[in-house]
Amino acid sequence: MNLYNFHTKPKSLSHYDDFKKYHPSSLHELPDEPDPRQLALIKRSLKLAFFYSNDVLKKRWPEAEPYLMKDAKWALPYAQYIIKGRWLEAEPFIMKDAKRARLYALKIIKKRWPEAEPYIMVEAEEAFLYVLEVLGKKRWPEAEPYIMKDAFPARGYSKNVLKKRWPEAEPYIKKDKEEWQKYCNEFGIQS
Repeated sequence: MNLYNFHTKPKSLSHYDDFKKYHPSSLHELPDEPDPRQLALIKRSLKLAFFYSNDVLKKRWPEAEPYLMKDAKWALPYAQYIIKGRWLEAEPFIMKDAKRARLYALKIIKKRWPEAEPYIMVEAEEAFLYVLEVLGKKRWPEAEPYIMKDAFPARGYSKNVLKKRWPEAEPYIKKDKEEWQKYCNEFGIQS
């Protein structure tokens, strides 16, 4: 917690300049070339590391990559905006996060990513979005047992991919009154 923020005259307090030097509240307060202590702090904050690389360096930052690659939340934008392509060393970490794996396939690989599919398929909504965005609304039978168990993705999958009723998913869709009503309306079922 930054206690200096709660003081009416923080600049009058002792060590204020030291605190600001080593705890920048934004990247705009950093000099173009931070000293080693500042770099160590940035490496511990993946958000700062990403934005420092993107906004200040405007290029890859090899010293921060071992930290960034292990967190899919930051590895994905690092690959997208800094590397501007695949980041093979980070893929084993990215693929284990279903949402980031789907987005990586969509935005970076720009096609199906078979190695990540076992992680994507087990999260129904991410599997459904993967079918829509990456597979081009083509059926994904291996993911159907997962998709059918969540009412929203199951209804969307039956409407947008199967384009017909999905009897195996109906018991799950029925559990959500709103989704069941939409499903009934879409397929002319009297409820």
